[in-house]
Amino acid sequence: MGKLQVDILGLSASPHTNGAYALILYELEGKRKLPIIIGGFEAQAIALKLENIKPPRPFTHDLFKSVADAFSLHVKEIFIDELHNETFYAKIICELGGELHEIDARPSDAIAIAVRFNAPVFVTEEIMNEAGIREEQKESEEEGEEDNTSSFIQEEPQPGGMPAQSAALLELQGRLDDAISRENYEEAARIRDEINRIKNQG
Repeated sequence: MGKLQVDILGLSASPHTNGAYALILYELEGKRKLPIIIGGFEAQAIALKLENIKPPRPFTHDLFKSVADAFSLHVKEIFIDELHNETFYAKIICELGGELHEIDARPSDAIAIAVRFNAPVFVTEEIMNEAGIREEQKESEEEGEEDNTSSFIQEEPQPGGMPAQSAALLELQGRLDDAISRENYEEAARIRDEINRIKNQG
């Protein structure tokens, strides 16, 4: 299972969703970005630490850091290793007394902890291939054309000559390119998930 190191690009909020944010990760040795939809509390916990703002009372993630420090528990890395039904899963890799332990966590909580320990964050190559998006519009269009050619060869054409699923994908790809160009990664993540859903139905 290939591992790619990523870092936090930022948080993107949408006025059309209630309390949802897109946490945007980018691969350090590549051009892809990985938006992950997270809740407002987790987004605030990440943003406060990134901006070095100390809340008047410790957040849950700050409490975890204090307890870990008290018992000499070291967070070595965060690994986002699974994606099922548009839900990401992560593990916190910890070291205690020379032994490594893996703790299941939501990516939002794991990354909120990572920024407090200065721990590196990794994702699998498979997840980046499936859910990552490229900034370059031309590359996105070329990849979309490749996918359409291979995925829809068995479909029955509509009277207009283009398979219904292929036409829907082309429209969604255009909306995805537009969302990326506007840096609306919350919308881009939702469109990406819809594209993957259509492809999986094919």
